[in-house]
Amino acid sequence: MALQKISEIRGRAVTVPGNDIDTDRIIPARFLKCVTFDTLGEGLFADDRKAAEGGHPLDDPRYVGASILLSGANFGCGSSREHAPQALKKFGFRAVVAENFAEIFFGNATNIGLTCVNAAREDIGKISAAIAADPSVAVTVDLGAQEIRFGGECVSLTIREAARDALVNGRWDAIAELLEGSEAVAATAAGLPYVKGWSLT
Repeated sequence: MALQKISEIRGRAVTVPGNDIDTDRIIPARFLKCVTFDTLGEGLFADDRKAAEGGHPLDDPRYVGASILLSGANFGCGSSREHAPQALKKFGFRAVVAENFAEIFFGNATNIGLTCVNAAREDIGKISAAIAADPSVAVTVDLGAQEIRFGGECVSLTIREAARDALVNGRWDAIAELLEGSEAVAATAAGLPYVKGWSLT
């Protein structure tokens, strides 16, 4: 089955402000005991949400159903747990817009089709202000045009070209690509002398 081609993400957005938001804040360690990733969304920012005085943005009824997350610099730093992007995706997010991302988090997110794009701090501030004024504003993350559109305004985004190409062309899951080409893999293996007819005797 061909992977989904992700060239544009459109939806409402929510801002979770702050720099250096690490993976333990995104999904606390106690939620990592799961056998599958299916229920990880329930633990997204669990401790932050519990401790937030005046409520956490994810619990604000105005932003329920948002599919684009806005944040600050060095998003996803800390441990390399792949559960962090999985929790974001299971919660319903399809894209994250931040000033920049921790390297491993970015790779893990791209590998599950969670789009991560960079934008300038000032531009993220503009989007945040627009959705604070009107949470129903539609935000479009356009990988083709490399821009973010919202409420009649537009700002630039950047994304590593290899990741953009993989998302736009549906090549973001390396394992799925390998499985999709299983017949070609088997044919190649059959012609290799160290595979074909190999034995210990």
